Amino acid sequence: MTRRYPRSPVCAVGALVFRANTVLLIQRAKPPAEGKWSIAGGVVRLGETLEAAVIRELREEAGLEVKPLAVAKVVDRINTDAEGKIAYHYVIIDYLCEAGPGQPHAGSDASGAGFFEIEKLGEMELTEGTADVIREVKQRCAAILTRLEKP
Repeated sequence: MTRRYPRSPVCAVGALVFRANTVLLIQRAKPPAEGKWSIAGGVVRLGETLEAAVIRELREEAGLEVKPLAVAKVVDRINTDAEGKIAYHYVIIDYLCEAGPGQPHAGSDASGAGFFEIEKLGEMELTEGTADVIREVKQRCAAILTRLEKP
């Protein structure tokens, strides 16, 4: 299946990883959205479960081991070209994840990775809708996140 000008939507996953008042973001190294910061994740491979895809993508893009906890949000990302044709259409299942120890580092498909303060997302060049998704999930999943932060 081709990602650019697809015949049907492409299934992808994302991982929302929070540490205190920060969130994990990666800088995209490939189109669409090359150079912009976004939630780490990628396309689900044939025969791969959604959770296995999240684990693999975080290992590949940010060098972190994660445990998917719950589906946090499902998002459509549809990009059109100058003629109005659908250039990209992703259906993204974002998971709330718990990360193991360590700091992220850019891997495949990423030119940067790190934890960033949620209050400063407005100052970053993010992919469309990323800040809204992060704030919504952080607020909606506050109880789960509080339990994760307790020793």
